[in-house]
Amino acid sequence: MSSQLISTRQRLIQAALELFSAQGVSATTTRQIAEKAEVNEVTLFRNFGNKHGLLLAVLEESAAFKDLGESLVRRATPPGNVYQALKDYASDSLHALERVPEFVRSVVGEADQFPAENRRALGRGVTEANRYVAQYLATVIQQGHLNTYLPAEKLASLLNGMILGYAVIEFTSEFHELWEDRDDFLENLVELFLHGAMSSSAESATNCLQGGFITTEVADLPATLVHEILQQARKLGIRDYALAYVLFGAGLSVTEIISLQRSHQIYDAQGHFLQITIPGFVRQVPVNQWILGKRYGSFTNNPLIKWLKSRKDTQTAMFLNDIGTPISESELETRWQAWSEGLLTPQGQTPAIAQAQQTWRVEMLMRGIALENLSIFTACDRTQLQPYVRRAKEKAALEQATRLDHKSV
Repeated sequence: MSSQLISTRQRLIQAALELFSAQGVSATTTRQIAEKAEVNEVTLFRNFGNKHGLLLAVLEESAAFKDLGESLVRRATPPGNVYQALKDYASDSLHALERVPEFVRSVVGEADQFPAENRRALGRGVTEANRYVAQYLATVIQQGHLNTYLPAEKLASLLNGMILGYAVIEFTSEFHELWEDRDDFLENLVELFLHGAMSSSAESATNCLQGGFITTEVADLPATLVHEILQQARKLGIRDYALAYVLFGAGLSVTEIISLQRSHQIYDAQGHFLQITIPGFVRQVPVNQWILGKRYGSFTNNPLIKWLKSRKDTQTAMFLNDIGTPISESELETRWQAWSEGLLTPQGQTPAIAQAQQTWRVEMLMRGIALENLSIFTACDRTQLQPYVRRAKEKAALEQATRLDHKSV
């Protein structure tokens, strides 16, 4: 193909893109396109067959979709401020759509009149833009150690779907009260994704009813490390020992522990339980005597019971700080840091308090608890517990392989 033909083809595509964007597809004639490209109409038909053929070329050869998706990657590589990156991407996307309102109205209102090939090209363009956004979100999730309820591809689809939905509503209706203005929509969109679809590991380790996130990577702690943490807590006093015991023996989150009241303990010779009270939902959780192969007392005589029996105050909270008032999340985190000081996980990292809950859940599955029963104790559904199931199966396989290696052939 000669350079002149290439130039003519590109002029026609550019002219069509500009006219489609300004006045829509149906309102644009092939004669208008030819005149704008400074060629005769026969040349248009020879290159593209008809207007829909030219529209197909616009959809396939225009870099608009690709540029839209790449804009997010360019703004934040490597990921820095996730909030600002998402807001900038959403704002840029809306700005791009706002420059071509007639084209958006035309595509939305007339898509059923387009040939199937055109609709497929439109779908491919949207998919290409979505792929770039998904790649960016996957990087954010991985590098930020975030947990999400949905995979990056689905999050990207939802993000782009909401942006396009906003544009369609704005371009096709008036006087609605769905949001105050553009900035209000953008602010709420980003907040929804940051706080409703993403969470840090520590946040997502709290009760599933409060968070609703899936822990994508379970990082349970090895038995030797858990026992070291418990022993260091014991050296720091009976309260610290009781706190560590509840973390590893009942698998509670930081939020649940600081909410416990003395009256929430139930025990006798047959069992020891803690009642977790959340508005609209109450459940009981067993407190284990055995933690990763080592016994820490009995149902009627263990670190928690000893701590409560030693109390002479009138406070109703189960755990108090150094000045005798209910312990806070930050104070519990500080106590954890004291117990784990100088200790490292197999990955060479300082143990995180959220890993205590993950360790308990994996241990319960290793002991053989039914997934349905673990769901009752944790208030998580079966889907949210699947990462723990996979980890428990992995540990069981490793243990079996180790046992087999000790047997003589």
